[in-house]
Amino acid sequence: MELRQAIGNRRSIRFLLPHKPVEREKIQCMLEAARIASHWGNMNSLRALVIERDQAPQDVLDALPSPVGGYQIRLAPVVIAWYIETEATDHAGERLRQLVDCGAVGYGDKKRDELENTLVPMFAQMGDVVKQPGLGEIDCGQGIAQATLMAFELGLGTCCLGTGNPEAVRQKLGLPDTCRLLVTQTVGYPAETPEAGGQRPRRPFEELFQLNGYDNPFPRDAAVVEQLERDGLIQQPAPLPWRETELLYLRRALDLTGQGLL
Repeated sequence: MELRQAIGNRRSIRFLLPHKPVEREKIQCMLEAARIASHWGNMNSLRALVIERDQAPQDVLDALPSPVGGYQIRLAPVVIAWYIETEATDHAGERLRQLVDCGAVGYGDKKRDELENTLVPMFAQMGDVVKQPGLGEIDCGQGIAQATLMAFELGLGTCCLGTGNPEAVRQKLGLPDTCRLLVTQTVGYPAETPEAGGQRPRRPFEELFQLNGYDNPFPRDAAVVEQLERDGLIQQPAPLPWRETELLYLRRALDLTGQGLL
């Protein structure tokens, strides 16, 4: 499967096959994709706790945010708890030196002096400020997105879930207090079709993006949209004609009758 197909078919797959385990090598591929994602200052503050439903201790399974995840958590063969390790910023100097050594930052004979006299002291002065929610979460999101695309490349389905009390989940999972839970991600083989009902509704393009000024919407070229549709990156709008029938089938097959579609 080409990457562009995976991007085009990328939907939150909420219905997974509970009886089909996910190979660890595929989960590793997701984690490898997350590890090499861009991250400011080379910090690599994105971390993950992988939970296998059939292998993990019961106390770990009980820590999952099932009131929010609902049936998705219960059915998923694997759940990944993505979190940020804020303590990673304590090693800013070391991580920045690596960037200089590999030629990613600076140039010339004085690049090391400029690093030690400018960037390293700057990060040291910011201290706990850079540990606060913000830039770190943005770059962690890039890693999670790359892991998600890798999952779809490998024929898996995923859905990222939030929780009303991430701090409580962090504690129940035994994560250090220097960490913040970001999202939990269900992973498994899809029980539903890749279209998952079709292209989900989104706000109009012109409302979301601007060009050269806030009051100037970015012009949307119809020819570009048509090309994306031909490539499968934009699909038929939801709901597809057979979606309700598929949902009824899934609810019966997965014994979800009477449960809400959270």
